[in-house]
Amino acid sequence: MEHITLLIGIVIVTALVFDFTNGFHDTANAMATTISTGALKPKTAVAMSAVLNLVGAFLSVEVAATISKGIVDESGIRPEIIFAGLVGAIVWNLLTWLAGLPSSSSHALFGGLIGATIASVGTDAVHGDAVVMKVLIPALVAPVVAGLATVLATRLTYRLARNTDPEASARGYRAGQIASAGLVSLAHGTNDAQKTMGIITLALISGGALGADADPPMWVIASAGIAIALGTYLGGWRIIRTLGKGLADIQPPQGFAAQTGAAVTILASSHIGFALSTTQVCSGAVMGAGKGRKGGVVRWSTAGRMIAAWGLTLPAAGLVGAGAALLADQGDWGVAAVAVLAVATCGAIWLASRRKPVTHDNVNELDAVHAEPASVVTAALQAVAPPPAGLIPAQAAPAPREPERTPAAATG
Repeated sequence: MEHITLLIGIVIVTALVFDFTNGFHDTANAMATTISTGALKPKTAVAMSAVLNLVGAFLSVEVAATISKGIVDESGIRPEIIFAGLVGAIVWNLLTWLAGLPSSSSHALFGGLIGATIASVGTDAVHGDAVVMKVLIPALVAPVVAGLATVLATRLTYRLARNTDPEASARGYRAGQIASAGLVSLAHGTNDAQKTMGIITLALISGGALGADADPPMWVIASAGIAIALGTYLGGWRIIRTLGKGLADIQPPQGFAAQTGAAVTILASSHIGFALSTTQVCSGAVMGAGKGRKGGVVRWSTAGRMIAAWGLTLPAAGLVGAGAALLADQGDWGVAAVAVLAVATCGAIWLASRRKPVTHDNVNELDAVHAEPASVVTAALQAVAPPPAGLIPAQAAPAPREPERTPAAATG
């Protein structure tokens, strides 16, 4: 193993923590519809997804190269900057997980890294053309492409199965869901695990432990794959419930179409090195599946808050990363202060989540999606995209007035 200083070791551990949060944050991408339709039991689904995420981590390094060589100028990046960027990504991941919103872990990572780089080095160290071509444009195009493809796939699926026995076709589609969910999990490991590989490789290059054009070593690939698999097995039940029940009314044929379309999109992007947001692709596919079935339902209030979270992810993670970088630049005490603040923030978010826990036992309870008390993040996103009147909590509605009693009613 390359010579690693204490600071680089801290960065590597922090990167693996981010990879772990990425795993449980994005479990819903592969397994939300499979769980919501009953094709697999919740614990079985996340276990299967974890194994395939681990396998997918070994299939390619193209996205890792995009992270380590494409987004920022590695010659001007120090380990402290990478550490600060990771803190920004982790904090935003946990906040959106607490709110049950399927935001992009990828964009949280990019935002944190870009914000920390700008605060510490300046805008010249950010490759703006790479950010636009390989981050922003895919973020805008991919969910639309996945959604439209899934609309067509869903309509074609129902047309082909219109003369078949509903129960038999449902069983077949559930089997197809399991296979397509496995493909999405494999694609997620291929795409998202590589982002952590790229970050660790960038840290090793910045610390002089690797050459400027080096690919991720095998121990980096293995550790990133294990971390994301462990996070996936933990199960991000809050986001699974939102994507599986809170966004659209999904039946087995729709779930099969959504997962197949998402998997093809993610695998194609991984092959050409696009650091795609699997969350945005899978969410777009679920919305497309909801619109593809005649009489299907898409809950646009939930979709609006989710899209608002997508728009906030890059700047919000960037601001946290920039603040952490300014503090970390003060020296060893600054790095220690960032670490303490990060641990305290993560602990506070975890304690807040225990007030209303979501587990594999209640993940499919649709009413609970809107019954939870609003967190700070949820309230802010509702202000950007407010829910319709029918979803306003009952306690916010005025108490019914007691009808006036007439003299005749009183005597009667």
